Amino acid sequence: MWRGFIRGGRAHVIDGMLAGLLLAMSWPALGYLVLGVFLGLWVGAVPGLGGAVGLALMLPFTFGMDPVPAFALLLGMYAVTSTSDSVASIMLGIPGTVASQATILDGYPMAKQGQAARAFGATYTVSAFGGVLGALLLAASLPVIMPVIFAFGVPEFFMLAVLGLTMVGVLSGRSLAKGLVAALFGLLLTTVGYAEATGIPRFYFGINYLLDGIPLIPIVLGLFGLPELMDLAVKNTSIARVSSDEDPRHGLIRGIRDAIRYRWLVLRCSLLGTYIGMLPGLGAAIVDWIAYGHAVQSAKDKSRFGRGDIRGVIAPETANNSHKAGALIPTVAFGIPGSIGTAILLGALVIKGLRPGPDMLTVNLPLTFSMVWAIVVANVLAAALLMFLARHVHKIAFAPGHLIVPGVITVLLMGTWVATNSMGDWWVCLGFGVLGYWMKQGGWPRPPLILALVLGGLMENNFQLTTQIYGDYEWLYNRPIVVIIELLIVATVVFAIRGRRPGDETSEAGEGARRNPLISFPLAAGLLAAFAVAYGVTRGFGQAATAQFPNAILVLALPLTAWVLIRDFTEVRVTVGDGPGHAWRAAAEKADLGPSTRFIGVMLAIVGVTYLAGQLVALPLFVAAYVMAWGGYGWRVACLYAGIAFVVLWAFYGQLMGLLFHPSMLFG
Repeated sequence: MWRGFIRGGRAHVIDGMLAGLLLAMSWPALGYLVLGVFLGLWVGAVPGLGGAVGLALMLPFTFGMDPVPAFALLLGMYAVTSTSDSVASIMLGIPGTVASQATILDGYPMAKQGQAARAFGATYTVSAFGGVLGALLLAASLPVIMPVIFAFGVPEFFMLAVLGLTMVGVLSGRSLAKGLVAALFGLLLTTVGYAEATGIPRFYFGINYLLDGIPLIPIVLGLFGLPELMDLAVKNTSIARVSSDEDPRHGLIRGIRDAIRYRWLVLRCSLLGTYIGMLPGLGAAIVDWIAYGHAVQSAKDKSRFGRGDIRGVIAPETANNSHKAGALIPTVAFGIPGSIGTAILLGALVIKGLRPGPDMLTVNLPLTFSMVWAIVVANVLAAALLMFLARHVHKIAFAPGHLIVPGVITVLLMGTWVATNSMGDWWVCLGFGVLGYWMKQGGWPRPPLILALVLGGLMENNFQLTTQIYGDYEWLYNRPIVVIIELLIVATVVFAIRGRRPGDETSEAGEGARRNPLISFPLAAGLLAAFAVAYGVTRGFGQAATAQFPNAILVLALPLTAWVLIRDFTEVRVTVGDGPGHAWRAAAEKADLGPSTRFIGVMLAIVGVTYLAGQLVALPLFVAAYVMAWGGYGWRVACLYAGIAFVVLWAFYGQLMGLLFHPSMLFG
């Protein structure tokens, strides 16, 4: 049947594409699509939610609907989360979803420079173009690309994940070694909990919460969100560090012009997004980084990347919005979901009596293309709506930081709570918040750690299957696609090393900027100790398969971390030339250690009060206390803000989402 589909050629695909467009534009499918878009804009903009949570909430409402309107609602909501997640990434430096990490590198510095409107203008323009181009490219190449997709086996998927990690490691910071160590640490964290191959628990140290692994959402929000909020609170400043002189409409128009100016970059990243999106399990995690890496390596002037280069926003946002059309193919054609969101969509297919497989690309091709068109129309509609709203969202960058911090912390902590409804989520968030702050001050890039956490489980599974099926080493040189990916990895590292010029530093706002060696040195020492302890623990694993992947990580991590430690020690010796006491005081002052420690104390107080009284009391109380004590506002403002926080907690998280709050020790 697949051969028949491929022989059918483009005429069959074009007929299916046009029939799918008519289905998507019919009533009531179009109405449900618009409703889904409005819901998706909210779900994507709130950190910690994302498309999978929205799909899980909406799926029961589609049980009595026909397939076309049902998928219009679900895909309308799901598709636009990768458009609206840019709000948190650009304005707060917090990934709205995991797929928007790369946008932070240049989007957040642009917001600090008062250019948030320009970033939004470019983002929403390329989001619309990316969705449309992705669908057109998919239709044009579907008969040809299927054999290529079939050629990918577990070795290719493993090596593609390695390529993604390499790209993020070398492109997200100044230090190549620190980026790779951060990625290896993230991979090691994914081995916490039960091993898939043997079912033996690893690295859980008697803590039952860790048996199922460390949840991703608390780590992402803690690692990225808390350090930026800490920075706003400590420095008592707005997000933008410049005055608001430019009319936001002018910024939006400038961003639109940027998107048109870099139209060939948009086209290339649409290609990358569509075809990488077809790779199950990897597309959403690495597509933005591969697009960002392409933008950096294809640019003649690389000096502005990481400091607020508009191309660093255009590339990942284009790829993010074009990849979802491609991601439908493995889901509907092979029954292989690449993420939690597509797994829910796969469940919806089965509920509607549709069988994933070749029929979805032959008999049911119009229905498949109606889904693709739903994504396209949703992206265009969302881009238009967000372009209108951006004029107002842009103003948040100039609002006082003490008015932003308490509200965002409330949303961030509740977004963390979504993971497992356990206080362990909050402890993980706080712990990685401290780690993220230390990494930021010490010049360690954070994105490699997060991407490793996303890919680690899939990499371990593919690595073990590869070695079992193809032997220990033969697959590295006797599979053509693997060899091609290996060459791309080598080229990425070589270009990254050649592109690092002495004195070419990232900005103070950028990831991996050179900071305090006195901060970096203890972090490197701590990571080396953690790797050494992990190696000692693996020696006690009873089965070789349980220790195989952790040992492969540690073989690379131990010498590389030792190298970073030696380099940091060399810099520390230079820094303490005026005396260790003076050097430490200067480092602590530069890192704002004193005020930052007090901020961490406030976060611990929130946790303590939550144990006593629950979130419905603790979080509004924190909002009121912060606004008055830290922000210096009056009791009227504090009470109004706390009241709004209570209503949002009770109505949205409690009633709409049905979350169970932590039981109160005082009130039962």
